[in-house]
Amino acid sequence: MIDVDGYLAVLGAGRPAAPTAEALWALHRAQVERVSYENLDIQLGRPTGIGAEESVARIVRGRGGYCFHLNGAFGALLDALGYDVALHRAGVQNGPGDPAGATGNHLALTVRLDGGHWLVDTGLGDGLYEPLPLREGTYTQGPFTYGMAPSTAVPGGWRFTHDPRGAFTGMDFAPEPVELSSFAAEHVRLSASPDSGFVRVLTTHRRDAKGVDVLRGCVLRRIDAGGTQERTIDSAEDWYGVLAGVFRLDLAGVDAPARAQLWHRVHTAHREWEAARRR
Repeated sequence: MIDVDGYLAVLGAGRPAAPTAEALWALHRAQVERVSYENLDIQLGRPTGIGAEESVARIVRGRGGYCFHLNGAFGALLDALGYDVALHRAGVQNGPGDPAGATGNHLALTVRLDGGHWLVDTGLGDGLYEPLPLREGTYTQGPFTYGMAPSTAVPGGWRFTHDPRGAFTGMDFAPEPVELSSFAAEHVRLSASPDSGFVRVLTTHRRDAKGVDVLRGCVLRRIDAGGTQERTIDSAEDWYGVLAGVFRLDLAGVDAPARAQLWHRVHTAHREWEAARRR
């Protein structure tokens, strides 16, 4: 049983009287505005599980997560509120050279509502601000333009194509519903393998109506209709201030030694990257 009231309090939302489209859109916007996509616990070497109750508890205490946490929790919330929601095996392509298909490195959600089906995905970082219809077309949300089309890699599935300025190329998902537990093995790999991007680089995203804030390592970017603004954060105090202020992350559970160690790791990696770039 998840903490529905605590979750809704984080989202700044009341309990909907009925599972309506209006309420779904409001919940989706609130989730991506108030609950950041982040891999801080993986970077700290203490990854948590992806069970819905545990992920909701993370959110209630002021943290976020990545797709298995965020969509796992949001799917459980929607189910508790009476929505017809399904979980799907999906795959994110980080670049055009990556294979398309529902590789299992992403969990996608769909909702059946008012005679239609919708992609509801709060775990794509700089992706959706609001649900998208499972209908072929081009859709604009804030400064980003997305594509939706039947997948050519997954029979019966769908393909989401990100804006060219996005952090990844696209995402395919399979039509069959799956259980959250089916992602457990992939979560272990993404949380612990030295080949995993979540292990190599700290990243956090927070979406809003006008754009997205993105922190990768020590580099903070704001992407909106005005373009991309970028700055490098050079001190631990400023860096943790950004995590708490821009990304709304409650860092009370990270003690001083852990903070110092994490900053040293992130800052050292940034200096090595800068040195390699200058060569």
